[in-house]
Amino acid sequence: MKANTGLIRALLLAAITAIFMLGITNTTMAQQKNQMVRLAKIQIDPAQLNQYNAALKQQMTTAVSVEPGVLTYYAVADKTNPAHITILEIYADTAAYQAHIQTPHFKKYKETVQHMVKALELVDVNMIGFAKKPGM
Repeated sequence: MKANTGLIRALLLAAITAIFMLGITNTTMAQQKNQMVRLAKIQIDPAQLNQYNAALKQQMTTAVSVEPGVLTYYAVADKTNPAHITILEIYADTAAYQAHIQTPHFKKYKETVQHMVKALELVDVNMIGFAKKPGM
């Protein structure tokens, strides 16, 4: 439980940093209300962890670079059990998420990792706040 609390705190800090890095103004604050923010909690077969991580990184990089509605991805692994992965996902809105899951690169990722994933929990969350050190 303590490790999960630390992981959640790290993810929230990452989310806060990511949102601030988007150059938040009054206009973007209004846009944030429409954003879809989700945590994906995934348990991977430890024997396939390296292959999973490679597929995940490829999917994340592609999604952020080619999809305007995919704003942020942060993936972290539990230090005591690296096969427990949590991903912070931020989309411009629900429509951007729906478009994302229909893309060829996301479908390829899902097909590639389907036999590697032992458990998946998707948790939609609301952003409470954010802070960041200047210059970071």
